[in-house]
Amino acid sequence: MRLNIKYTRTLILLAVIVLGGSCKKFLDEQDPSNLTPDTYYTIPEHAEAAVAAAYAQTRFIGNGAGIFAANFSMLELVTGTAKTETGQNSDLNNLVGLSYTGDNLLVRNWWQGLYSVIAQTNLVLERVPGINPMDATRKNQILGEAKFLRAWSYFYLVRLYGDVPLILTPQTATSENFYPTRTSSEEVYNQIIKDLKDAEEAGLPWTDKSGRANKAAAKSLLSKVYLTMAGFPLNKGAEYYKLSSDKALDVINNSGINLFPKYADLHNLADENSGEHIFEIQYLATVQGNPMQQLLLPNFKDVSAYSDEIGSTVPTVQFYNSYEAGDLRAKDREGFFYTSYYSGGNGPLKQLNAPYIFKHFDLVANGTLGVAGTTQSDLNWPQIRYADVLLVYAEAQNRADGSPNAKAYEAVNAIRTRAKLAPVAGLNQAQFENAVLKERWHELCYEGVTWFDMIRLRKAYNEATNSFENFVGHKFADNATVVLGEKHLLFPLPTVEYRNNPNLRPQNPGY
Repeated sequence: MRLNIKYTRTLILLAVIVLGGSCKKFLDEQDPSNLTPDTYYTIPEHAEAAVAAAYAQTRFIGNGAGIFAANFSMLELVTGTAKTETGQNSDLNNLVGLSYTGDNLLVRNWWQGLYSVIAQTNLVLERVPGINPMDATRKNQILGEAKFLRAWSYFYLVRLYGDVPLILTPQTATSENFYPTRTSSEEVYNQIIKDLKDAEEAGLPWTDKSGRANKAAAKSLLSKVYLTMAGFPLNKGAEYYKLSSDKALDVINNSGINLFPKYADLHNLADENSGEHIFEIQYLATVQGNPMQQLLLPNFKDVSAYSDEIGSTVPTVQFYNSYEAGDLRAKDREGFFYTSYYSGGNGPLKQLNAPYIFKHFDLVANGTLGVAGTTQSDLNWPQIRYADVLLVYAEAQNRADGSPNAKAYEAVNAIRTRAKLAPVAGLNQAQFENAVLKERWHELCYEGVTWFDMIRLRKAYNEATNSFENFVGHKFADNATVVLGEKHLLFPLPTVEYRNNPNLRPQNPGY
């Protein structure tokens, strides 16, 4: 079957509706009634709406995946640091048990969602250059934003599925490449690098409060790409660790971005698209609200204004208990977790007897003491955070140079200082890397990062021993019968795509 890439007027018009309506978002509403395929891509406003459609497509991450599930859960449930409190969704439970196949709805949705973003960016990149007259600076920025989003999409795809079709032009039923073959991972990575380098030079601002792609986001993502290429499966080694550290250091030294002083700022509406948040998926309740709030709540424990509290993705107790004593990130309702909350969202405090994710908790939507929740969430979903950039730099510099320098210590200790932990010092290369990886697991949990660290490092965190062990053979702390195998280094190609497009064969090993 062809890739699920749709080039319809409906998708383009969707941008005008979905991304309009607030001063914090980057498009005002426009009247779409005069747009037709024959008149589109003729004026600058069409370019703006077209790239907005690409941003809108990134929201597939929060879209539903059957009853009581959304796509974001896939990247958490396979790490062993998360579980589900609902038994009704077999796809969720198969992810937790590592028994998923290409029939899994979340596996299919990630493939289709990412290629939908790519489809829209390919349209922008082909058609926007021909719009004249149009301000040249703004045109170049739009093309840079499209290339960033295409790179963002392919970076997910190549890490999830390995060799994937590299589609760089719009496709129709008559396209020569309508049934594409798989492209080598290295070639996909090379295109990702090219797109991000182009985005760097596209005249984008360092940061953008409206939520658009920006120069810091392009450089930060490129540092993550180089770090991934340095490890498995490409094993590019020291040269790419150096490229990664240099790019991350560029952001550290030149962007003016800093860590938030408080963890509460991470889910404060006033701080969206600013400070530590380098790039986020945008939500606005009056257009398309954040759908993850109910899914992250405890399973029907009445701690929110929401009537549907799902417990779709929650921390394992073992991972929560692995935080160092005194770590502020594990402090109830102050760090990344909560073990108590207010009845109905705004009433008396009640104990929950288990940890839940506070990092993405919307106080306005859920409610807080004495203030009823609105059940309408504007909270964005993080994709690139400055804490990640600091830890990328620390890991990459240590690997590239053979030992940590003062700047690397400064980076990792900035993370630890905010957590109220003692700084690390006097470590050799292996000890320092181990310290950095522990911070990555404990700082970046439940942000879609941990699984990809496990893949590029071929390591998994053992909560009981507070150490790292081989990926293959790692047993989940919450259920020791669940064991990671060689096959889990890649997800299977979605069955519906694989069956209908013979050019996608062979299937990934083990499926």
